[in-house]
Amino acid sequence: MREGSNSGTALRETIELAVATEKLGYQRYWVAEHHNLPNFAGTAPEVMVGQIAAHTKRIRVGSGGVMLPHYSALKVAETFRILDSLYPDRIDLGIGRAPGSDQITAAALAYPSMPKDVRHFPQQVRDVINYLEDTQPDDHPFHEVMASPDEETDTAPQVWLLGSRYESAFMAAKMGLPFAYAHFFGMGATDGPQIVESYRQNFEASEHLSEPLVNVGVQVLCANTEEEALRIASSRNLGRLRSVTGRAKGIPSPELAANYKYLANEWQFIQQYMRNCVDGDPEQVKAGLEKVAEDYQTRDLSVVTICYHFEDRVRSYELVAQACGLEPLAD
Repeated sequence: MREGSNSGTALRETIELAVATEKLGYQRYWVAEHHNLPNFAGTAPEVMVGQIAAHTKRIRVGSGGVMLPHYSALKVAETFRILDSLYPDRIDLGIGRAPGSDQITAAALAYPSMPKDVRHFPQQVRDVINYLEDTQPDDHPFHEVMASPDEETDTAPQVWLLGSRYESAFMAAKMGLPFAYAHFFGMGATDGPQIVESYRQNFEASEHLSEPLVNVGVQVLCANTEEEALRIASSRNLGRLRSVTGRAKGIPSPELAANYKYLANEWQFIQQYMRNCVDGDPEQVKAGLEKVAEDYQTRDLSVVTICYHFEDRVRSYELVAQACGLEPLAD
């Protein structure tokens, strides 16, 4: 959300961006789950997935991700079975363990119950998959419960496990699931290639996946010139600083960011954060993405672009698509 704007505008622009990126040739569009964060409007990815799929034609749409500890596995499975019934072979279910908020908000989401112990997370993931595929084992306490709708289809939502730590990578490997690594989180991303490599080394083939599949999410801002890209990205950088220091109130404008007086430790934080972003003109961004792909040994990258003006955001995706040779969607 932009500072001075509102969540409704952010949500509508999210749908508009999906339409634009589909036409540009992007293959997948994911939306996240955040709660009680002034910079973000997306509290219900399952609602946005349905809206985005309804406004597009071919692009895969998914959650990046549903924060599973807030919910029952059955409810998540039923929601995504409905989406898959409406939009067959287009739905991804990315699952995360983090609260997507602070601990007080996590408690409010669970109230009047207590928040789920994260130790139950692996079982929740297994339950979601079994409900999606009608494969709940006979010794499960709810094996007689079927996830609706019970429409028979040749497809099911593709389940991805999201994460930024070794624990998530190991879990995805042992369950034989695709792994989406959040390089765009910024801090700690220097361990990213090793975390992803640990996923590959520990991977066990499953009925869902025969070999490791890795996606890496990267912060990107592309403009016609490096100077313009860095000017536009300055609002993202200040927004990130405000978020981690508890001062978030929407993404600030580049003008406000240009006039902000950084303390020494704040500027050090920004410089460290920017090292994990890929910003610049088209050739610089292409080179930066190719380096990320080489570091992680994957060609499957997600582009996360946060900036103040929606037009700059769309233009960034256009320039990235052109630089990376994406084929526009034929009418």
